[in-house]
Amino acid sequence: MIRLLLILLAGLACESAGVILLKKGMMHISPLQGYSLGEILRLARSGVSNPQILLGVFFEALFFGCLLLLMSRSDISFLWPLTALSFVFATLAAMLFLGETVSWVRWLGVGFIMIGAACITYSEHLKEKPAPPPARAQDAPQ
Repeated sequence: MIRLLLILLAGLACESAGVILLKKGMMHISPLQGYSLGEILRLARSGVSNPQILLGVFFEALFFGCLLLLMSRSDISFLWPLTALSFVFATLAAMLFLGETVSWVRWLGVGFIMIGAACITYSEHLKEKPAPPPARAQDAPQ
């Protein structure tokens, strides 16, 4: 359980780093002037040549890798709600690295997310553990 939570926290840190880098990269690209195919292609070309955006995509890919690993080893009903902690990490990162101001109402929402994550983690402890399979007669020492 501890190993899964550590992998989750590492993945969430990568996801937050990715979001911050993507935002910083997008601040250097002129915004869409419309929704034409040419304008979207211009934005895509600008994005694939921006080192911050590329690094952001790399960190998002690391998060996705962590998520795939976790999905192979835990219940989705336990794991997926815990990914909401990315909102907590992203809010803190936005304050620290982007200088964003976070209102008390947003902090209240972050608090609710943390309470929900705590409830989900606690519920995993309450879950009945499967009984070990019975020993087969041929496996018994003779």
